[in-house]
Amino acid sequence: MTTRGTVAWMIAVAAVTALSGCGEKVQTAGSEKRTDAKPWEGAHAAYTADGWKAGDKAAWEAHLKTRTERGQNEYPRTGSAKK
Repeated sequence: MTTRGTVAWMIAVAAVTALSGCGEKVQTAGSEKRTDAKPWEGAHAAYTADGWKAGDKAAWEAHLKTRTERGQNEYPRTGSAKK
């Protein structure tokens, strides 16, 4: 091969390599369809907080309310809450 043929071959290989990433792969969920569970129904015991009962919506809402009031609400923590 000549130098010109080698350069052309290297350019062709580089172009094919660069364009190989442009294809889109099929993105399917697979054979089983999964629906999302409600937050108060589908938790593993290792990831739940103490005092929360799986499957109990009222306990879930009460726990979220407690979390909001005690730890995620800045007004009581700074002392500027209305009394």
